[in-house]
Amino acid sequence: MTRDELIDRTKRLIAEGDGLVASPSLDEMRTWLQRSDELLAAAWGSMDRYHLAWLMVGKPKGTVRGRPMTPEEEAAYVREVAAQKTSALRMSLDAVDRQGMPFSGETRGTGITRQPDEAPVGAGPARGRFDLPPAADDLAERVRLAREDAALHADHDAPRAPRPERMAR
Repeated sequence: MTRDELIDRTKRLIAEGDGLVASPSLDEMRTWLQRSDELLAAAWGSMDRYHLAWLMVGKPKGTVRGRPMTPEEEAAYVREVAAQKTSALRMSLDAVDRQGMPFSGETRGTGITRQPDEAPVGAGPARGRFDLPPAADDLAERVRLAREDAALHADHDAPRAPRPERMAR
């Protein structure tokens, strides 16, 4: 999937999530959750139970057990879950759109025809090698220089003078 496709689909799911918060429907929420799970899995990889528990998606505070929910409880449940998942979708959108992070399901291209050296229209900051932000290239260069400097001092832990046998015990 291209970056533009992910951004567009995520924005639509966020709008639908906001709609669920405004007008709760348990059946619509289930369908929306399935579609949003599929999109996030395609972009970032599947989430295990640990990640979902950390995000608290689908874990309302006042869970009703052992009896059917009243219409008010169902509406509150849908609002809470939709708000939580919409928040996760907003984080995904921010990572892709504003921060320009690469994502695992990304196919080359943005859906916009452009020259190889030209940044895509509205794509955010310019990209460096491997389609990472230019700051990554700066960091890689600083790490390379630090490694070269460390190599110059590799012998600093070597003994400088012979040690008498009696002191080497």
